Parts: sequence; C-alpha cells; structure tokens
Amino acid sequence: MVAVKPGDADAAVGRIDPARPVMLLFGPDAGLVAERAATAAAAGLAGTTDPFALVRLDGDAVAADPPRLADEAYTIAMFGGRRVIRVRVGSRTITGAVEPLLKEPPRDCVVILEAGDLKRGQGLRELVERSPHGLAIACYADAGRDLDRLIDEELRAANLAIDRDARDLLLSQLGGDRLASRGEVRKLALYAHGHDRVRVEDVEAIVGDASAAGLDEAIDTAFAGDAETADGAALRLFKAGTSPQSLLAAAIRTAIQLHRWRIAVEGGVGVRTVLDNTRPPIHFRRKPLIEQALNAWTAEGLATAVIDLGSAAADARKQAQLAEPICLRSLLALATSARRARRR
Repeated sequence: MVAVKPGDADAAVGRIDPARPVMLLFGPDAGLVAERAATAAAAGLAGTTDPFALVRLDGDAVAADPPRLADEAYTIAMFGGRRVIRVRVGSRTITGAVEPLLKEPPRDCVVILEAGDLKRGQGLRELVERSPHGLAIACYADAGRDLDRLIDEELRAANLAIDRDARDLLLSQLGGDRLASRGEVRKLALYAHGHDRVRVEDVEAIVGDASAAGLDEAIDTAFAGDAETADGAALRLFKAGTSPQSLLAAAIRTAIQLHRWRIAVEGGVGVRTVLDNTRPPIHFRRKPLIEQALNAWTAEGLATAVIDLGSAAADARKQAQLAEPICLRSLLALATSARRARRR
C-alpha cells in the first residue's frame, strides 16, 4: 500500500518514481488537486520537447472506452522520452481502465488521475492505494502552516514582507481552495507593488469581499450582546443585497463554532488559549467580541441557539416576504440572551 502522507505530498508530486507511474490525486480541494497535477505533469515532462508528450483525457470518455487509457499509456513517444497522461475523473468509474496499468505498469509514461473526494477502502482509491505501482495523494483544504508557506512563497517572489496583523487577517480569508488562495495572495502582491511590505489596509482593500466583514459584525455583536450594532449591521447588509437567509446560515455556522469552543472552555481550557490556538487564526478585530460571547454563553445555551436559528432559517424560507424581520428578531434574541447571561 502506497498512500502518501500529507507532509510528503508536495515532494512526491515533484519527483516521479518510475516504479509507480500511476498517480491518483484526490480530495475536496479541487484547486490543490489541479495544482499538484500540474506540478507532477511538469516533473514528468522535464527534458522533453515533444509537443505531443502530454495527453489529456476525460474520465467519462475513458469509462465509456476503458482500453483507450491503456492504448495511450503503452504508446511509445514519437520523439522518445517520457509521456504524461492527465485524466480528469468524472462521475463514472474508471477502475476497469486503470487496473491493467497497475498490473503491468507502462514504461516511460506517467498517468495522473485527478479526482474529487474519495472514500477510504472503496473503488479507485482502494485500487491505487493497494498497488505497489501506484501513488495515492489526498488533497485537503490548507491548514494554517500550509497557508503560511503559500503566503511566504508568493510574497517572497514579489519582494514583499507582511505585517503580523495583516498576515492574521489574510489567513482568515484563505483556505478553502489552493488555487483560489494563491490567486488572492498574488492579487494582493500586485496591489502592494511598489511598497516594501503588506499592511492590514492592503488586505482589507483587496482580499475577499466586504459582505464577509459585514456578516461577522452583525453576528459577532449579536452573540456578544450588542443588539443595536447587530441590527444596524444587518440592515446595511440587506441594503447591499445580502439575503436574510445567508445571514442566518452564517449565524448558524458561528453558533456551531462557538459551541465547540465553549465545550473546550468548560473542559478547563482558557478562553484566550482556545482563541489563540484556532487555525486559521481569528481576525484580531473579531477576537474581543468572540471572547465576550464565549464568556457570556454556555455550551447548552449555544446548542439551543443553533436550534432556534435553524427554525428561524426555515421560517425565512417559507415566508420570504417576512425574511428580514425574522432575521432581525433572531439577532435581537441572541443579543438579549447574551446580555442576560452577563448580568448573572
């Protein structure tokens, strides 16, 4: 079984092992899958000038004609050297097409399979992981250390440094998709061109969208007990086009996260310790409000808040014409509960 550990993944895709010519890249981070596939393809094609050495195949087309993959993999390059085949796995299984390549590995050919999230012990993932001639590399959303490295790579290439608070804010905006994250950092570097370092103001101006900050303000102030600020922030969001349903969905996600953190606090971990160790880090401007919320709420109260917000979201969907008042009432209820808890 050859399943590459997360820490070894980047090295593995940049170094082609002739004994393991079938590489499966899979996971929920489609951007990271694509980036690593491109890196592996470049490594496989190093030194060749053959314009036909790279072949791209659609997974569903391969599923419809399984022998086609083997025909391509066993074809000798016209001008010599290694060939690379990239297969974008679709909705149909291609295990039947891949199996012969693992039994009789092709020479001078690398087959790169790009897939979505695959369950352990099933189908294509199990087939490649169990073969001595395959590599299976999981691609999950970047953690704090990965994002730090990505930021350093891109800003170093642009001859830029970054302030600590700007880095924290940037980290809070990245992480779901590797290519999207890299694109945001490159956009930031272009914006800061001509300066020697990136500051908070630069990140606020160019990364993410303003509505995300507005959502945080409305929700965080509600959980902290500031009804007036929460109400004003919500009204500004509605005026800008944010739907009440989106605001309620974000409030539910925040309540779930607060519930997890509060469980840790009730287990004996300090509030500041919990927040300081969160990855990606919480934006420094949010920290005081979240700290207030965690000090005001209990885990039981937050569990109830998740249920109440879920009911409000359902009501807002059923009664679209009343969605805004329903959302505002929910934020008021959160703020009222937080204020009451602080008085005890």
